[in-house]
Amino acid sequence: MRIATFNVNGINGRIDLLRRWLDEAQPDVVCLQELKAPQEKFPQRAIESAGYGAVWHGQKSWNGVAILARDVDPVETRRGLSGDPAGSHSRYIEAAVQGVLIGCLYAPNGNPAPGPKFDDKLRWYERFIAHAADLLASGAPVVLAGDYNIMPTDLDVYAPERWRDDALFRPEVRDAFSILMRQGWKDAVRDLHPEERIYTFWDYFRNAWGRNAGLRLDHLLLSPSIANRLIKAQVDRHVRGWDHASDHAPSWIELADM
Repeated sequence: MRIATFNVNGINGRIDLLRRWLDEAQPDVVCLQELKAPQEKFPQRAIESAGYGAVWHGQKSWNGVAILARDVDPVETRRGLSGDPAGSHSRYIEAAVQGVLIGCLYAPNGNPAPGPKFDDKLRWYERFIAHAADLLASGAPVVLAGDYNIMPTDLDVYAPERWRDDALFRPEVRDAFSILMRQGWKDAVRDLHPEERIYTFWDYFRNAWGRNAGLRLDHLLLSPSIANRLIKAQVDRHVRGWDHASDHAPSWIELADM
């Protein structure tokens, strides 16, 4: 079973690129972030013609998350987190696919930090951490995949010294990621590539892609009940080099059959 996460950075503007990658990679499940489309503007017909069922949580102009499943319809189990403010951003959706519970997230950026946006990010993570604990307590096989907007370690950023005060790298957000890890989740990519510099994001500015000045922002966390099935984890970094690419590349894992 291949499960991927991809911040598509505007699904309608990049639907051809998304379909090209789906055809190439053939993932069984895909978590998408930054749809940048209201609920009624999600390109359901184009996704279905590519062979995927979908559930999505849209928002006009910004944010938005979706879960795609090849040849089946995901069964939605949740949208949003408990305690989210009324009218909050579209940042979390959850669905069951082929016996696995998939949580798709798009965490707040939080910049500038310190400030109100950073405080909102920390509060969002408090709610997410609480929900993650509930998922673990259920004993279900769970994958939490998405754009966490956190580089957990120095190995996940091309120039750590330049990012110390950024909302993606400040101690408070790395501590939040550490709390998740201590709950018992496995960071799939880092587990299989413990010493490798692997990036999932390259900014459009300052020739970041050409210089390989990247960040690892997109993560797939596995619950203990499914972690022993992990056999492969990769980033399709070449997709970032395609014409009209997102600033993120798809990340994916492969799980052995039960």
